[in-house]
Amino acid sequence: MTKADGASAVRPDLRRRRRGLSKLEQGYMGFFLILPWLIGFCVFKLYPFISSLVYSFTDYDLFKGAQHFVGFQNYIDAFTKSKNVKALQVTFAYAFMTVPLKLIFALFIAYILNFKIKGVGLFRTAYYVPSILGGSVAIAVLWKALFKSDGVVNTILTMLGFESINFLADKSWALFIICLLRVWQFGSAMVLFLAALKGVPEDLYEAASIDGASKARQFVSITIPLISPVIFYNLVTQLVQAFQEFNGPYIITQGGPRNATTLISLIVYNTAFKDYKVGMSSAMAWVMFVIVMVLTLISFASQKKWVYYSDDDGRG
Repeated sequence: MTKADGASAVRPDLRRRRRGLSKLEQGYMGFFLILPWLIGFCVFKLYPFISSLVYSFTDYDLFKGAQHFVGFQNYIDAFTKSKNVKALQVTFAYAFMTVPLKLIFALFIAYILNFKIKGVGLFRTAYYVPSILGGSVAIAVLWKALFKSDGVVNTILTMLGFESINFLADKSWALFIICLLRVWQFGSAMVLFLAALKGVPEDLYEAASIDGASKARQFVSITIPLISPVIFYNLVTQLVQAFQEFNGPYIITQGGPRNATTLISLIVYNTAFKDYKVGMSSAMAWVMFVIVMVLTLISFASQKKWVYYSDDDGRG
């Protein structure tokens, strides 16, 4: 018997063994394969998620544990204490400044890089690098070094004959500097926009040019509608990330000056690990979760009016 004949004789036997597994056994096998992920999800995701909800209705202390059930008092304090209200206002200001600016810059750069220009691959890499490093402690430390009173930016201003500005100690500048760090890291959104722009059919632009449409008109009437699903995706993801921002404000300004850059995430951290009030911290975290969920639902509800998906009619 040749090797080919032996292999052909083995294959039917393997097929019979595979077919011999019952649906129940296949189900057990699938469950066994996802068991490591399932254990990790329950331990590191589901349990903290549920326990934080329980703690939010108690006066849970980091070292003493829960002493009393306080009901909705923590949630009432979240909306009545001045520092919490201030943090909510700063967080909304931060999100509604960074998200639109980041999307605009990402789309603008992606539109430019979509043209066939010399060295475009190098430019794409250069613009994407900040996003690879985004959120890291090292980048926040570097940003602080750039804008401190004797930093690189002030050195350049002095050399040009301008007065130095204490960016991080000035209440009117500090939040802008934190926002600028977020906007600078637009590479991920840019890559998605660039991929979407590549998918826009060229014949649509050619037909519009024949009809006399300007470049601006083509961008508004053709480009924006066809890439609107990607715009929507970037909008939702960037909105969620903005409300979760922590490293930048914590490392660069520690929430100062005078709480000008204190976001909800910093309040959650300080309340839990400096004041040891885990119950109050959990309530603030759930307030942030509800706010993000509501804004996300509003975004999904609004997409019916401005997001276009491909179907038989050409519109969503």
